[in-house]
Amino acid sequence: MDAPMKSIGAKTIASRLGTALVLSALVWLGGLSRAEAGVDVWTTNGPEGGSIRALAIDPQSPATLYVAVQGDRVYSDLYKSTDGGSSWQAIARGLPRNYGALAIDPQTTTTVYAGTWGGGILKSTDGGASWNAVNTGLPAACVYTVAIDPRTPTTLYAGICSPGVFKSTDGGGTWSAVNTGLPATSVETIAIDPQTPTTLYAGTSSYGVFKSTDGGGSWTAANTGLPATYGALAIDPQTPTTLYAGTSSQGLFKSTDGGVSWAAANTGLPQREGSSSYREVLSVAIDPQTPSTLYAGTSGGGVFKSTDGGGTWGAVNTGLTTTSVYTLAVDPRTPATIYTGMSYHGVFKSTDGGAGWSAVNTGLTQSQVNAVVIDPQTPATLYAGTTDMGVFRSTDGGGGWVNVGPITKTIFSLAIDPRTPTTLYAGTTFGDVLRSTDAGDTWTVGNHGLPSPDYSDLILALIVDPQTPATLYAGAYGRGVFKSIDGGDSWTEINIGLANSQVNALAIDPQTPTILYAGTYGGGVFKSTDGGAGWSAVNTGLSRLAVVALAIDPQTPSTLYAGIDAGGVFKSTDGGESWNAVNTGLTYPYVTALAIDPQRPSTLYAASYYGVFKSADGGESWSALNTGLPNPYPYAKALAIDPQTPTRLYAGTLAGVFDLQQTTAP
Repeated sequence: MDAPMKSIGAKTIASRLGTALVLSALVWLGGLSRAEAGVDVWTTNGPEGGSIRALAIDPQSPATLYVAVQGDRVYSDLYKSTDGGSSWQAIARGLPRNYGALAIDPQTTTTVYAGTWGGGILKSTDGGASWNAVNTGLPAACVYTVAIDPRTPTTLYAGICSPGVFKSTDGGGTWSAVNTGLPATSVETIAIDPQTPTTLYAGTSSYGVFKSTDGGGSWTAANTGLPATYGALAIDPQTPTTLYAGTSSQGLFKSTDGGVSWAAANTGLPQREGSSSYREVLSVAIDPQTPSTLYAGTSGGGVFKSTDGGGTWGAVNTGLTTTSVYTLAVDPRTPATIYTGMSYHGVFKSTDGGAGWSAVNTGLTQSQVNAVVIDPQTPATLYAGTTDMGVFRSTDGGGGWVNVGPITKTIFSLAIDPRTPTTLYAGTTFGDVLRSTDAGDTWTVGNHGLPSPDYSDLILALIVDPQTPATLYAGAYGRGVFKSIDGGDSWTEINIGLANSQVNALAIDPQTPTILYAGTYGGGVFKSTDGGAGWSAVNTGLSRLAVVALAIDPQTPSTLYAGIDAGGVFKSTDGGESWNAVNTGLTYPYVTALAIDPQRPSTLYAASYYGVFKSADGGESWSALNTGLPNPYPYAKALAIDPQTPTRLYAGTLAGVFDLQQTTAP
């Protein structure tokens, strides 16, 4: 499952996008590959991964697959593979979030449907090359599932947020509600009887399973023995009166009488630690040739397999790097081949019935990158901190990436020792600061003196004293600033005068490192002149106090910049004593990161929800620098400049690390 995200003071992405989620503006087909791109164009080659919300196999050509990769709880990208997952190509970017709705016409497999959150249903008739909205009569709600009548594929069913089920008999051209007998709730999955397609089952979010025998004309509850909530629904293709329903806390249930009655089928499924409840069953897949063989994907427990129709289960997780499985699919012709869509870790494939798994993510560059740092001595080496996948390292300037550690945590911040760059630090959840002394290959936790572990203790900012690298500072969500003078082995809270504890950004004067700045959300900027022993607010001129980024001019440290959420960029030339807005040309002022050219400090960059902006005159004017970034949703979260070749810039985004090689210096 997704780790619960704490608000860091910003509004939700969805509210910022507003009407940008209109489909006519959202579909971005294809995308520049590294081989196609030249200078002055952003390109990416990873890291690879992403949260796979939906996965569909072409039933006629099973080497062709489609996946929906969730960006940041608001949008999704669609990818396609024609070689069994060995390589992937983006076929649509910037779609509204996909909850798990992909469906392929079984007779004309170039026709594909994708359900979205807030954007209805998209249809492609050319194997994903182009997409069109097919929403007439369909509410603008989240579409959880799309099911196709196997005998008459122009008949479709969509399960949506309340009010339930909608039906189309013209291939999505028009839709009408078919909800008689259904409760006013969301329908999250639909299963169609392959032998009698007018019989179908709807799994609801909190009322269990409902059945229709007249193509959705009317519904009745089919819940005897079944808990009120559910997680997944699957139907035996050879004996359609046999059904399986996954639940959120009570495991898997089975019916052999078409939903009239249900019984638990949980033996061997994973239970929650210290609890009698079971881990949520998110997906169920049935071997179409031998239906007594089935697979269950769980939240935090991995994949389980049964060869006796759910009588007993055993874990089949060898090779998986995470244990949260959103979706499962079995190759209909070679059922020993199975695919899993994972939480943040992309797609895994097994060719031996689940005995072993391997990642198949080449080209699936959808890792959410929150932090990027560059080795100052060897700039071709850089590190990316990602959501749920730890740290990645590239030694060829972003050409290829390796997951190092590994760390199965979200990394919010990274810092590197400028004198010994094989030493780096990572800020993560539970108040953890991790340290590596071997370029990320291994990590240790140095938390003595940090807050007691709690998920809300996110380490959002890290900086290293450039003159005394054993001294470093950590900014914690809700906990203020902490200092270490022994390379992170132990920490001391340094919050005297720091009136706001939500520290999003830290900056250190490179010439006088006892001068520090802390950017807080709601309290503005605070300054310390004694290495953090005391702080005072320096906010004169700031229009808003939601400071999420800070950057200091390395040549003239009394000049610094603050990135303000929904307020753009502010500049101070007197060490923070006064500030002025410098936003001309910065059309979208939701700033997330700042970076200054170390050789020409009048050149700086601002990352935002809407891409990257550049100023060549100290912030007096800005221009967008977005060619090649995912469009129309180029959310950049981190920036890093090559210190030796500052015309080269890296951006951490919701779709991996992008790099830009600019033609000439400003």
